Amino acid sequence: MKRILLTLALLLTSQLQAEELKQQLNLPYGDHPRQVLDFYPAKSDKPTPVVFYIHGGGWRGGDKKTNPKAFLNKGISVVAINYRYVQNGVEQNVEPPVKAPLSDAARALQFVRSKAAEWNLDKERIGATGGSAGACSSLWLAFHDDLADPKSDDPIARESTRLYCAAVNGAQVSLDPKELRQWMPNYKYGAHAFGLPNLESVIENRESLMPWIKEYSPIESVSKDDPPIALFYGGEVPVVGASPKDPTHSGIMGVKLAERLKEANVDVVLVTPGTEKPQYKNSTEYLIDRLTK
Repeated sequence: MKRILLTLALLLTSQLQAEELKQQLNLPYGDHPRQVLDFYPAKSDKPTPVVFYIHGGGWRGGDKKTNPKAFLNKGISVVAINYRYVQNGVEQNVEPPVKAPLSDAARALQFVRSKAAEWNLDKERIGATGGSAGACSSLWLAFHDDLADPKSDDPIARESTRLYCAAVNGAQVSLDPKELRQWMPNYKYGAHAFGLPNLESVIENRESLMPWIKEYSPIESVSKDDPPIALFYGGEVPVVGASPKDPTHSGIMGVKLAERLKEANVDVVLVTPGTEKPQYKNSTEYLIDRLTK
């Protein structure tokens, strides 16, 4: 009888906690004004999966504002983050500047995991999403080795940065100008990640920049233990070697990343113009299906 009463009490406490959770806006996860996040809790009597939203804007603009309703309706909580832009990285002498937004994404993810008990979250089931630069950041998290520091005195730093899945839109997958120009001769984006004025300057300095290129290009970190990935692109039907109207968000990058993921036996869904009968219409559909299975 005591065991039954204890179980009922725990269930009631969990349910009350879930019902009492309120959305929190502009919650700091660091000291910089850009290091804030919004938390939208789903009502549930058990720990909820999480969609971790990273906004786009070239790592130079944009904001975390999002509509979480589709996920909340399915019992999935949502966290949307702001992060330091590359220009903030330059101001703070972060090298390369792209380390600022990417390391912030990792830290925000660790912060969310540290709140799992308080926020009624399933810290294992976290799926990242975003568009453009936010998509690139999501993929970087998905493929990078775990950044957790088990020996740290900081309990947040001890949390994992690995993901359960990622579903992204219009993602850049590489910062290597050589391969990007091989895929798309008219590609121009990404020099600001290294604090340089244009892609030609990255090409000129490619050899000395290679350690950074390898560290911060998502495709460079692909390995067989990576989580399931879904890639969504608009624009033209992707043809490797062509010069698309919008190379920065072209599905050609998705084609090349999907090839690498398949070679590593990582589960990947690629949806581009020309994809016949796609299993998922968009990243929201994919995340809801994957996180609630």
